Amino acid sequence: MSNDATVDLIRSLVDAMGPADGWESLAMILEFGEGFRSAYGYAYSPGDVITPVACEWPRIEAAVDAYLGGYYRPGDKLPVKILVQFDRTAGKYEVTFEDTDEDRWAVKPKNFRTMREQLRPKFG
Repeated sequence: MSNDATVDLIRSLVDAMGPADGWESLAMILEFGEGFRSAYGYAYSPGDVITPVACEWPRIEAAVDAYLGGYYRPGDKLPVKILVQFDRTAGKYEVTFEDTDEDRWAVKPKNFRTMREQLRPKFG
């Protein structure tokens, strides 16, 4: 996988995500369900400000497809989710694939406070 495809993926997420001002890092979950696609997560700003964000799939689809093309061939089974974490102040990122567990990183009313902290980028 080329770094260019990863950079393009992160750039497309940043450009397409909902409004968030002054953020320093983000965590975005890309979901590949049967018949649907979604991209949502959190932007983390100074002072513990956490903003929920989402992307309209058509705005990121080309970058996602190009990124996945480095790992999968046409017809291959895609992962159920991908977690993209990016810290723009440190210039670091991580992309984590989940192949089978549809409940991994599931944000629900009962767990959203803990999940947004679990998803927060923490690079050592």
